[in-house]
Amino acid sequence: MSTDPRTIYPKVDPPKQIQQEPGLDVKLDPLADIGEESYQGNGRLKGRKALVSGADSGIGAAVAIAFAREGADVAIAYLPEEQPDADRVVKAIEEAGQKAFAFPGDFKDADYCRELVEKSVEALGGLDILVNNASRQIWADGLTEVKDEEFDKTMQVNLGGNFRVTKAALPHLKPGASIIFTTSIQAYQPSPTLLDYAMTKAALNNLSKGLATALTGDGIRVNAVAPGPIWTPLQPSHGQPQEKVQGFGQQAPLGRAGHPVELAGAYVFLASDEASYVSGETLGVTGGTATP
Repeated sequence: MSTDPRTIYPKVDPPKQIQQEPGLDVKLDPLADIGEESYQGNGRLKGRKALVSGADSGIGAAVAIAFAREGADVAIAYLPEEQPDADRVVKAIEEAGQKAFAFPGDFKDADYCRELVEKSVEALGGLDILVNNASRQIWADGLTEVKDEEFDKTMQVNLGGNFRVTKAALPHLKPGASIIFTTSIQAYQPSPTLLDYAMTKAALNNLSKGLATALTGDGIRVNAVAPGPIWTPLQPSHGQPQEKVQGFGQQAPLGRAGHPVELAGAYVFLASDEASYVSGETLGVTGGTATP
């Protein structure tokens, strides 16, 4: 197997395709690698209890599968219409010999955010790792084309939802726990078509660093992962203009989009004791694009 990062995973060269929001992994062309066949665990999270939001597909799915193969029980959150993807992830967690808990709902619903944490803690018997990955991304042709209702939905999910889930989780987290936010290269290099999405990712970067300062003294680490162009259902479900879906990610220095499984190791590292001295960090996984 090649270890050249330009060719270690297949180059994504998508044809024209449109899915309705939020999109499904199982309908992607080509299919993204979420680690079902490729991720091998090493017991680095043995005995841990994790909650991963947006875990039915894309990066969240790859993280949930990797966590299970590293020995963690995993609760996943996702939208009800994403059930076909969620079923695949639950199956992979259980086949790894770990407990899976699936609880669908909408991050715009404050009650759901709180109930998600309570039910996950009850199902798993505790909580050690929280991955705030759920996000909404809808493109618009410049700021004046961002509809108020679309702006509000993006803020409610990306900021309100992740804020509320974290707030609800804090009373359950003990020394040694890890919180990880999914931010984005967009936090540093915002695209003109993703201005509202990009501002939420910058805000989550800021929240992760502020929380790290607040919680490190309690033995709780907080970090973030900033992906570059990763091939997920976000892209064809109105997350990018159609001309950017075709040839997606090929402008990255490595010449290709990333697959979700290529993010999994970053989250495993930040969740594990290997990162015991890491808090307040944003780890870029960008295909070679430099971040501050």
